[in-house]
Amino acid sequence: MEISRQAILDKTHYGLKIYAYVLRQYYPETTVLSVKGRDCGVTRNPFNGGKETLRIHIDGVIATHRDIELETFEGDVFDFAQYHFKLTDEADLLQKINQELHLNLKVKVIDELEWLNGPDDTWYAHCSFFKAPVRNVFPSETLRLHQVFDLITTDKYKKITEDLRAISDAKEASKFKANRFDYVTFSGVFEKRNDKDLKEHSNLLTIDFDHLENLQELKEQLLNDEYFETELLFTSPSGNGIKWIIRIDISEISHSEYFTAVANYIKKTYNIEVDQSGKDKSRACFIPHDPLAFLHKRHRAL
Repeated sequence: MEISRQAILDKTHYGLKIYAYVLRQYYPETTVLSVKGRDCGVTRNPFNGGKETLRIHIDGVIATHRDIELETFEGDVFDFAQYHFKLTDEADLLQKINQELHLNLKVKVIDELEWLNGPDDTWYAHCSFFKAPVRNVFPSETLRLHQVFDLITTDKYKKITEDLRAISDAKEASKFKANRFDYVTFSGVFEKRNDKDLKEHSNLLTIDFDHLENLQELKEQLLNDEYFETELLFTSPSGNGIKWIIRIDISEISHSEYFTAVANYIKKTYNIEVDQSGKDKSRACFIPHDPLAFLHKRHRAL
């Protein structure tokens, strides 16, 4: 039998043998306990000058004590053992009791790598990656958030982002972006880019801020937001907007309801209207070049 509180109680008659052992260390060759049913009457307390003020009683499945003179001196048998052995760590205390009372309980061997065999409950944010143009609705692979971050911060999309920002005509710029930029669906993994073809929701929500006058100021505000932790934050392909990726919990409310709540919060907190396209789970988000993008550290370790 492995050492534990319950195993010790089972071998010491609810812990009474522990009380008796400790008391005999102070008062050898005397009767230290007189058991009558579940009560042991009053005996000498070595932690109150040896006065006969210690009352020991079996309370349910464990022996407890109190001092009829000292109001603060009360607890169970393990508390009493701590006074004697002066050990605050429970594992050390149980082992000491096991040794001193010769209970022959086995010490549990803890495998420090045992957790590797357990289920992996780490949160991984997966999303679908699509090759340009945007009319291509079939994903080519599934990426984690740190992989998208790597695409954004390296030079892969630097030239195409510079080319887009050099186009002055809005319609031409929109057409260029739709035809030339790869994109992802941050809110999940899709069989096909359509809300009804969602395979797995990522618990991520994308908030688009367009036509901003002071990007850096808003970025700092979002990174320090009181209610939402930023998972990923970067400048949009156009250069005058922000993509804010946050974590949500869709176990209680739907994606669209969550989006509405966040949009209302942003309006009230920052007085900014957000792009309503984020309400769609299958919303396409083009991948630009932004070497200053932010990624939460939890994703860097994945």
